[in-house]
Amino acid sequence: MSIDRQKGLLFGAAAGLRLLLLLAFPGLPNLLAGRVEISTPVTSFKRLQEGLFLYTHNVSPYDGGVFHQAPLLLPFFSLLPNPLSFPLATSLLYIGLDLLCADAVIQIAESGESVASRLFVSPRKAIRGNSLHIAAAYLFDPFTIATCLGRPTSIFTNCAILYAIANAVNGRSLHSMLALAFASYLSLYPTLLLPPLLLLCYDRHARESKTPISSMSFLSSHSTIFASSFTFLLYLSYFTTGSSWEFLSSTYGVHLLLPDLTPNLGLWWYFFIEMFDSFREFFLGVFWLHLAAYVGGFSIRLRKQPLFIITSLLGTFAIFKPYPSISDLSLYLSLLPLYRHTFPLMRYTFFTTSTLLYATFLGPAFYYLWIYAGSGNANFFYAITLVWSLGLSVLVADSTHAVLRDEWEKERPDMKGKDIKRI
Repeated sequence: MSIDRQKGLLFGAAAGLRLLLLLAFPGLPNLLAGRVEISTPVTSFKRLQEGLFLYTHNVSPYDGGVFHQAPLLLPFFSLLPNPLSFPLATSLLYIGLDLLCADAVIQIAESGESVASRLFVSPRKAIRGNSLHIAAAYLFDPFTIATCLGRPTSIFTNCAILYAIANAVNGRSLHSMLALAFASYLSLYPTLLLPPLLLLCYDRHARESKTPISSMSFLSSHSTIFASSFTFLLYLSYFTTGSSWEFLSSTYGVHLLLPDLTPNLGLWWYFFIEMFDSFREFFLGVFWLHLAAYVGGFSIRLRKQPLFIITSLLGTFAIFKPYPSISDLSLYLSLLPLYRHTFPLMRYTFFTTSTLLYATFLGPAFYYLWIYAGSGNANFFYAITLVWSLGLSVLVADSTHAVLRDEWEKERPDMKGKDIKRI
């Protein structure tokens, strides 16, 4: 069977499964749209609908203090039929976005960047995963399906990030910068992916180009392209919102200053609920500095493998960003199978899997006990989010250890398969 036919069958099966769930359970999208594990204050589809209602009635969508998403989403969604009367159109849009994400994952996998970068070729490159299998793992991931049905706007960000990576590994650095600028415009945090993405673009350009180019010239020119694209989107938003910069504080200000403490899967909301106001600015700076510090650490230590830097950062963002959701985990898990060749070197697979499954099943129960049954309190739900974050932290750390061990065994072939003890 040809690859194109296999790809068509895979995409058809994934779309069919989503349509089947929509037709069999018509109330499922609205149920999932209200779940805190899927929708956050900055990605909620219900909040988007409220902002869209105000926008279509010539009222600033940010007046109510509820809508915190990018302004350009409003004219786009205003072109679609009302999801209350004709929900299929919106559902088809999200299914299409899922398929686009899977297509980007296939492009990334087929590039071979995960096993053979410009500066490093894995000694286990023969164990490279099949691109269609990796795409199938993404499309049939329960977290991906739940995200698609819940319709948060985070899927637009995920799609833009994946296409930024796909363009980078295929040598289309300009398109990569444009895609990352769009992702940063939607959610701000993808801006932190700029350094490793520049490294990935430069490595691919240096590998394929016959004429050498200065690294500083390349990095500065592409940084300028990114900044110009982001600025263009901001000015486009300025005119979309009636020549007002109000959207800046209502979108990016919410990410940076965390005024909305709606419970979510992250670590920030409960901490800042208990925080005294006099210490709030200090700890906001500490939390953001902690998140940004991973960019430099990963980029320096894992310079030989910029694609893995991006993968690890996405896993880190799923833990430490202000408003994480299962959409962030599905994005991380879409790229992690690219490093299937390092899976035998991972040490805590059972613990990680058990912890994430434990948190996945108990999280909704603890939230119900707190909010609906009234037999628990905020500590119930926050405790299970800590378990969730623990499982993700171990997964990111364990995969990083596996990749570093793979690099080390390339340098020291005589140590392959031997135990390492810290002295």
